[in-house]
Amino acid sequence: MIGASADDNVRVGVIVSALAEWGTVLAYYHEAKLHTSPFGQFFTSWLGEIPCVLFHGGWGKVSAAAGTQYVIDRWHPELILNIGTCGGLAGQITTGEVFLANETLIYDIHERMNDPMEAINFYATSIDLSFLSDPLPHQVRIGRLLSADQDIDPARVARLRGEYDAVAADWESGAIAWTAARNNTRVLILRGVTDLVDPGGGELYNQGDFTAYAREVMLPLLRALPDWISCSLPKPTANKKPEP
Repeated sequence: MIGASADDNVRVGVIVSALAEWGTVLAYYHEAKLHTSPFGQFFTSWLGEIPCVLFHGGWGKVSAAAGTQYVIDRWHPELILNIGTCGGLAGQITTGEVFLANETLIYDIHERMNDPMEAINFYATSIDLSFLSDPLPHQVRIGRLLSADQDIDPARVARLRGEYDAVAADWESGAIAWTAARNNTRVLILRGVTDLVDPGGGELYNQGDFTAYAREVMLPLLRALPDWISCSLPKPTANKKPEP
């Protein structure tokens, strides 16, 4: 239900990063009453029986980390839930699959004075998914999700597979997971695979409409949001839905 005010007792912060992803959210929740933050728009809504804020955090690690901290500081949610898109490594995953991260790793850190893996490991985050009730509400691929402030480089595909056992990568999940962990806040990251990259290139590089591909993977995630939230949190006892 759209219409919960920004001051309601928000239990879940749903963070959406890229502008194309957020555009799909706005089209889906077309009656939402929008507010603004230093990072982008947001609105509150009841998803199932849970009051949530849907927040446009912006693209890239800087915006992702800062936006996540803003959501935590302002609403103190029990759960940070990030939905969005990712690119897949050809032969490891298929387009349209939904990836549930149980670990994130930021790979574009280039330490030249000391051990580079020490810096990589510092920002790696293990995500405890034991709070999810069983069975999971939808089929997902569970594993490590890589992040960098760049699309997957075809020249690095073999290295990403060999060094990090990579399957998929995005721009923001590593920063979101790391920030949530530092705040002792549960995090759930669900990303749909829009395109594949191999050593010869990327399906959408220099061609194709990313916005259309983002819409295709975002819509199922939006429809599934109430199920994932219900799977993540106990049923409310004190909260009451507002009258329409």
